[in-house]
Amino acid sequence: MMRRTCALAAAGILAAVAASVIHDDALSAQANDGVITGAVTSTDGAEAGVWVIAETDDLETVFRKIVVTGDDGRFLLPELPAATYDVWVRGYGLVDSTPVEAEPGAELDLRATVAATPQEAAQVYPSNYWLALIDLPDAHEFPGTGEDGNGINERLQSQDEWINVLKGCQRCHQVGNERTRVVPDLADFDSSIEAWDDRTQRGQRGSLMASFITQFGRTRGLEMVADWSDRIAAGAVPPAPPRPSGIERNVVLTQWNWGDNVAFVHDEIATDKRNPTVNANGPIYGVDIGNDFLLITDPNRHASRMLKIPLRVDRSTVPSMFQTEGFKAWRDFGERAVWNDPANPHNPMLDAERRVWLTTRVQSIDNPAWCREGSDNRFAQYFPVDRAGRHTGYYEPETEEFELIHTCFGTHHLQFAEDDNDTLYFSGGGQVIGWLDTKMYDETGDEQASQGWCPTVLDTNGDGVVTKPWN
Repeated sequence: MMRRTCALAAAGILAAVAASVIHDDALSAQANDGVITGAVTSTDGAEAGVWVIAETDDLETVFRKIVVTGDDGRFLLPELPAATYDVWVRGYGLVDSTPVEAEPGAELDLRATVAATPQEAAQVYPSNYWLALIDLPDAHEFPGTGEDGNGINERLQSQDEWINVLKGCQRCHQVGNERTRVVPDLADFDSSIEAWDDRTQRGQRGSLMASFITQFGRTRGLEMVADWSDRIAAGAVPPAPPRPSGIERNVVLTQWNWGDNVAFVHDEIATDKRNPTVNANGPIYGVDIGNDFLLITDPNRHASRMLKIPLRVDRSTVPSMFQTEGFKAWRDFGERAVWNDPANPHNPMLDAERRVWLTTRVQSIDNPAWCREGSDNRFAQYFPVDRAGRHTGYYEPETEEFELIHTCFGTHHLQFAEDDNDTLYFSGGGQVIGWLDTKMYDETGDEQASQGWCPTVLDTNGDGVVTKPWN
């Protein structure tokens, strides 16, 4: 039996949603090819508004289809490729059911179990419901008075700023899921505060987690999360969410796994944003920022693969964004560095030719001479740039090859302009706005002539003129 998902959406899962009316008495009269139908009941009778999940690893990647039951507890799982599925039920107020094996064409009577306690029922509540149990400092405690006062960082001027720091944790964590709200090694410490102090320093991003706690005022921040997990351990639960109702029950969710069990998936793209007919029915592209992979999922073949994004230089000569040695051991991986990303890819974007453009590191962050002061490059003469953390390039699906392009400016996100040159604009280092004339680059292959940048200037004297020294 395959491992079930802990939530209906998770990192490393690519999902597609389609709305269709699926609850109809006429369903039983329809052809049963490619569908699994049935009903969900419990001791309370028909269970309406609960999820029915069919999942299989018989295909080239793990595949799931999820639907919601109607008023009579009936369901229809549509468009299932030939495979053997584990079919089970999840719903608010229920305990996850035991999976039943089935193939397309089956009619199932699924038996759900009503949760015996509020704590048992709450195990499948969304993470944000659990996060809502956290106690924040009162609004009147701001601005903070520091470690010698109320413990709140003096930089935090309002409760809203405290909440903004807390939301920052959600950049990488689904804060409130079981993984974050439960402290599994609590018995190894003298207090919950000590346990949280330890867990927020572990792994390759431990220094970043520690910095977020410090932004609160370290002791006060640790007291907040420790109190939160202690109350949950003592039995506190959030209020029950409402079950899907009305048109919410018409949602059909399809999921494909992509990446591996340590993939740090960051951004995906399916089409040219200027023309959504590009790449119709084609593969979906994403990036594993943790280990320099381009992720490709074909939803028609139910297949996923990973391609290593190259650099122009030996990978070992370029440092990873993630700390790869000397970090405090992971809880699960020990001292093993599970992420190593010298290319550090961040954001994919499709062009009109279905090429997948990326912000990605090409070589070291120190720029070549033509980007710096003393260069005959007109942009460098106006505003020289010494370093760039990321550059750009693209993947050509037809040849399955990568083209790497060094930019003098740092890149982060990228966006095509609607102009004749298919100009690609980048956000990045903050110092400049950079662009690449992709038409010129295609015609000449000249990365120096095809790019440009201008400094971002705060007009401090308000005269509307950009002057040096930079105002």
